[in-house]
Amino acid sequence: MKYIFFLFFLFTGLCLQAQPTTKVYKVRNNSNEKLTDAAIVLPIQNKSVKGITVYCQGKEIASQLDDLNQDGIADEIIFLSDFKRKEKKEFTILFSEKPFPENRYTARVHAQMFKKEKDKSITPITEASSPTGTLYNKLHHHGPAFESEFIAYRIYFDKKQTVDVYGKFYKQLELSRSLWYPTDEQLKEGFGDDILRVSGSTGVGTLKGWNGKKAIHIEPVDNREAKIIANGPLRTVVDMNSDGWQYNGKKINLKSRYILYSGHRDVEVYNTFSGNTDSMVFCTGVQKIKGGITEQNGKDRIAVWGTDFPVNDTVKYGKQTLGLAVDLRKTNCIKPTEDKVNYLFLVKPDKNNQINYRITVCSQKETFGYHKSKDFFKYVRNWTSQPCNLLEINY
Repeated sequence: MKYIFFLFFLFTGLCLQAQPTTKVYKVRNNSNEKLTDAAIVLPIQNKSVKGITVYCQGKEIASQLDDLNQDGIADEIIFLSDFKRKEKKEFTILFSEKPFPENRYTARVHAQMFKKEKDKSITPITEASSPTGTLYNKLHHHGPAFESEFIAYRIYFDKKQTVDVYGKFYKQLELSRSLWYPTDEQLKEGFGDDILRVSGSTGVGTLKGWNGKKAIHIEPVDNREAKIIANGPLRTVVDMNSDGWQYNGKKINLKSRYILYSGHRDVEVYNTFSGNTDSMVFCTGVQKIKGGITEQNGKDRIAVWGTDFPVNDTVKYGKQTLGLAVDLRKTNCIKPTEDKVNYLFLVKPDKNNQINYRITVCSQKETFGYHKSKDFFKYVRNWTSQPCNLLEINY
């Protein structure tokens, strides 16, 4: 009989260990404005966690687990919430050591990258690398692309690594159908399209080298990589890695990470270096738009609004009007400058060997956005005046 009791307690103990654990997080809006789709990002303490469920006021809300360093262990929890000014909320998270089914929440973001095949078909991929540093013509839409309901971005897989932009009429996800190049039928449906001709510029917020007179591309490199690290349902994370970049007579490695949240048009950009970057100066900013106007504060913010043709086919496609902006408050800025094609800030890595900032874009054709330069610039001023830590999290 004692063996039966022993087995019973052993079985009971194993069942209890497999049960999810629960934790309550208190989150406060530190700003005087209401927040929509504010992102709550939490580190994961227990590395055995494979699944989570998040509740707010007893109601389950969408959440996401991300493995940012791709070691098979989840690193961060992500969920979104609206807040009134100075509002406090409690969120209850159930942790499980078993993964939950994928796609249990509606996707509000999307990321994609495709390899071109010899038969002209395309194959979806999540990573690509090239020792020559370029796969520009071997990838559909020339590199990784990602979107929220508001806007879409792509990054060129070549020496430019420029961030390009796709504007929308309506708040919706489109890239899974349009693949960046909408058909005539999709355009009639109200799909958006490419709104910017970036050429060799910074586009919006691309990090570049600086030769004392102008921005220079990220070349030569020993290897270049593109990786889709996370693909929804609430945020996308895309990395562009440049290893062995020969710059200023040294070899350094650069990881540029782009994070876009659902309900947002702005992207967080994290540039992390390895190697000796002492005395190195880089630059970033926004490209000049023909006939455009700019607004900047001279220390950590720059924005431009203008109208130009986004593609070479000026017969079929008309001019596009848009705004571009960069928020450099978290960056070690040296001074503003410009070259022939860009409005720039010279920047240096911080003590963590990083250059981090945010970028944002608005298309005039949006039915939900900003349609005049003064409105866009007002949005940018407000965007860059909010506290860097909008949310206070206690647990």
